[in-house]
Amino acid sequence: MNRKLLWAVLVIGLALVIAPFALGLPGKSAAGQRMLDNFHPIMQPNQVQITADYYDNVFVPLGNVTPMMSAKNLAKFQTYMKGFAGMQADSAKLVPLLAQAMHMTPAQVQTLMATQLPSMAAMLQNMPAMQRDFGGLLGTMQQNVGIFSRVPGGLTHYQPLVRTMQANVDNYQQVNSLPNFRLFTVFFVAPGALLVLLAGYGLFGSQFARGFTFHHRAKPTAA
Repeated sequence: MNRKLLWAVLVIGLALVIAPFALGLPGKSAAGQRMLDNFHPIMQPNQVQITADYYDNVFVPLGNVTPMMSAKNLAKFQTYMKGFAGMQADSAKLVPLLAQAMHMTPAQVQTLMATQLPSMAAMLQNMPAMQRDFGGLLGTMQQNVGIFSRVPGGLTHYQPLVRTMQANVDNYQQVNSLPNFRLFTVFFVAPGALLVLLAGYGLFGSQFARGFTFHHRAKPTAA
């Protein structure tokens, strides 16, 4: 074989052996395989479908609730809460005032209201519990106003991620079906090493053979 061609084959072989290590291919291919392994459960078709369902049917509708959880509405509801406190104070005076005006005892007024105005009587009776419940709701709103204010931005941020996952389910399956990425270094080094051996034998094999034959046939000199 032409010696120039053998030298070219030798250079190509050395390049195939050295280049993967010079480019850091072992570490990078291992990182690529770890990434594929980590994304494997997330990128399964049924899991992507569940992710999209949560986004489209839970989080997007939640964005419609966000305006209700604004600081402006919280301030308005806190005003209502003050009204509850005033109502509760006034309701305590209502029965005695009616009893005096109607020349009845407070017990008779309460019986009359329970009979003729049952809804109002129940509301006045439940006023303390209503105030506590409404106060708890306002406390929850106050703690989460800042979080709800970020919901629209979060929906905008995550929409491309969800749509990209949906669009790449098949692409991921095809890439994941490739041989283990850690073998990519071997795919370069093994052919390169073979080319180096073949070219080296063609270039230097006869010299090694002659040297071996000479040393094998040489006889030791007599003392």
